[in-house]
Amino acid sequence: MASTPDDLKYTKDHEWVRVEGDSARIGITDHAQRQLGDVVYVELPKVDDRVEAAEPFGSVESVKAVTEVLAPLGGTVAEINEGLNDEPESVNTDPYGDGWMIRLTLSDTSQLTGLLTAAQYEDYVKDESGD
Repeated sequence: MASTPDDLKYTKDHEWVRVEGDSARIGITDHAQRQLGDVVYVELPKVDDRVEAAEPFGSVESVKAVTEVLAPLGGTVAEINEGLNDEPESVNTDPYGDGWMIRLTLSDTSQLTGLLTAAQYEDYVKDESGD
């Protein structure tokens, strides 16, 4: 099983969330980046864009495919990871650190209750892959 930090929340769409007060940093999980393969481009929204939970906010292009990234929570984009413009491979090498994608100012913190813990996410990935 891939690294799944306990201090994050997860979605069944393979995004992670690090809650920081009334904001949340978001990226894709180690499992997701391994499924995608080598990431060559990341498209992100603009600062101040509104995103809705479960709606696409950007995409990741890899050598295998282009995949939409869904917002696990709704809010306003407060920051984007500009470093991914020059080093999109950070999504592969450090998905929970330098490979983060956006930081949202949350519009409704009650949406956090629908996210998975690390243990729940690991169980979901095992079930999904038939392990």
